[in-house]
Amino acid sequence: MRLPKLAGLPAALLASLLATPGHAAPPSGQTAQSAPATEQREPGLYMTFQTDKGNIACKLFEKEAPITVGKMVGLAIGKISYMDPRTRQQNRNKFFDGLTFHRVIPNFMIQGGDPLGTGTGSPGGPGFPYQNETSPGLTFNMPGRLAMANAGANTNASQFFITEAPYPSLNGGYTIWGQCQNQDVVKAIARVQRDSQDKPITPVHIQHVVVERVGPAPPNAPEAMSAPADSGKPAAKP
Repeated sequence: MRLPKLAGLPAALLASLLATPGHAAPPSGQTAQSAPATEQREPGLYMTFQTDKGNIACKLFEKEAPITVGKMVGLAIGKISYMDPRTRQQNRNKFFDGLTFHRVIPNFMIQGGDPLGTGTGSPGGPGFPYQNETSPGLTFNMPGRLAMANAGANTNASQFFITEAPYPSLNGGYTIWGQCQNQDVVKAIARVQRDSQDKPITPVHIQHVVVERVGPAPPNAPEAMSAPADSGKPAAKP
């Protein structure tokens, strides 16, 4: 996989951070809080990761990245059937609940969404992997970008990362599908004690993912549809 050059990060290290075989990239204490009150937010679709360190609330870019948002929301709320890499069986559970952030790097990003917790796992079956989506107006020009990890173009599955700092060198290579707040929580997760592979020694869990709509839902709203197993695109609303 061709990776952009990042200051202070050798290409080999970056490859291990943001790429995984067949897919992709790149402390306990605080109790997860409830999602932010919907009346305080702009209209749109939101995903909140309730973690061991607190909540990370993200507004999703459903217009700019409809395929990605459809897939990730579908996995989060149990609308999409997938093959679980742990059991090799078809499943339709809420995919992200109980998973961990398996790779964390201060001043760079936190990465999660792998059922195996190794950087090599993802949902399988028809519809996975799926294509990249890029928009000229969405770049890694600010912290808090929610993006898909990958092993090259069009290899997206379930692994995602949230940036802690601007990283314009990543522009064009990864689907940006949301903007996250609560950077204090991102920073706390990025700074837990980790091993030589940047895996937290004490796991940091995604306890639950909350998907919420603020304002009226558009046609084919991701949270209100079933995505067909054989398509890489969001399904039409029944």
